[in-house]
Amino acid sequence: MTRPLLRDLYAALAAALLVTAAVLVGRHIQHSRHTLFVKWPPVLATWDPHVGPGTPAALVVAAAGVVYGPVLAARLPWQALLATAWASATAWIASLALIDGWQRGIAGRLTARHEYLQVIDRFDDIPATLRDFTHHILVESPDNWPAHVAGHPPAAPLTFVLLDRVGLRGGGWAGVWCIAVGATACVAALVAVRALAGESLARRAAPFLVLAPAAVWMGASADAYFAAVAAWAVALLALAIRGRSLWWAAASGLLFGLTCYLSYGLTLVALIGAAVLLLGRRSVRERPVLLAALVAGLAVVPMAFTLAGFDWWEAYHLLVPRYYQGVGGIRPYGYWVWANLACTVLITGLATAAGLRRTGAVLVRRRTEPPGHVALAVLVSAALLALLVADLSGMSKAETERIWLPFAVWLLPACAFLTRPRAWLTAQAVLALLLNHLLLTGW
Repeated sequence: MTRPLLRDLYAALAAALLVTAAVLVGRHIQHSRHTLFVKWPPVLATWDPHVGPGTPAALVVAAAGVVYGPVLAARLPWQALLATAWASATAWIASLALIDGWQRGIAGRLTARHEYLQVIDRFDDIPATLRDFTHHILVESPDNWPAHVAGHPPAAPLTFVLLDRVGLRGGGWAGVWCIAVGATACVAALVAVRALAGESLARRAAPFLVLAPAAVWMGASADAYFAAVAAWAVALLALAIRGRSLWWAAASGLLFGLTCYLSYGLTLVALIGAAVLLLGRRSVRERPVLLAALVAGLAVVPMAFTLAGFDWWEAYHLLVPRYYQGVGGIRPYGYWVWANLACTVLITGLATAAGLRRTGAVLVRRRTEPPGHVALAVLVSAALLALLVADLSGMSKAETERIWLPFAVWLLPACAFLTRPRAWLTAQAVLALLLNHLLLTGW
């Protein structure tokens, strides 16, 4: 066994021990103090070994991804690879969700009492609702919003309102929307990695982006949709830098603006965007108008919501006390500040822990590493930095296995640095299958 591989295994072992510690310490705290408000810490889930209609399909997708994924990623034409990655990711997410059945795994997810479909009828007059949105954030306010609606800017619930308006009504369509759109996040990551770090690394990352354990929480989760929007904002910025295209820059800005109005915490995606600009600084210096196009696109969504009467800053300042009015004010920071990282291990897998070790090694040896490797390491490191800032903020105590999906997407490409991809892919797939068959996840 080579020394780098041995170090990879040490990193994976350390990640596994972190999860084990989070489970054992979390169970003790929950049983003795009842302050975590999760039944199977560190994730919001219950112990419920089960199989379902999605089990056979999930096993087939996992086996096919492990056996054929690396070969197809290496040989398919680029456009065919992107289409195959999206189709495979969709199948992986959907099959895992269907282990819990259609109603419990997909159709009922977004109709729960804390979810967005609970407020569809309150958006009959959209402009009036936007003007009045901040008046219902605090718990003591009249007709206060459900937790997820109060915790996000109105572009999140408005998405499902618009789906309802075009005839895609109910939890089934909302769930399918989140799965189909969320699966495009892996395509966006591939596009960005190819533009910044080269096609070879993007192809090596592809199977890991498809078979990510994060798929367990992407099934019918609105955060999967948020992750895709944020991922495409980064991908289009990478294309703008590579092709020096004003149109791509403006489109990227538009999606960055939308991202901030889908989730307050996703303003941290700006750190990943900053990494892209750093990597493409030569193009920006030679054509500074790219930044003007990016800013112009970025202004569109905030301006539209502001003119409609919604004040983002006021809403955020109201969200902070609302967060502490709920279980966020009781959950102990001292546990979650490190247990959140255990949740990250669960959604990105042991392979990513090993990939992050190699990412650090690339940065240490950056003067002797290929430029593409350094570029990928910088991109991954920016995502890790964004995640750590979110962690230290104290506004993400628990449920980060779902909330941090937009950051997890950018950690997974670190697996492109790994050798023996099939062995690591097997570990990723087995982890996802175990999680979804042994636990009943919820949010």
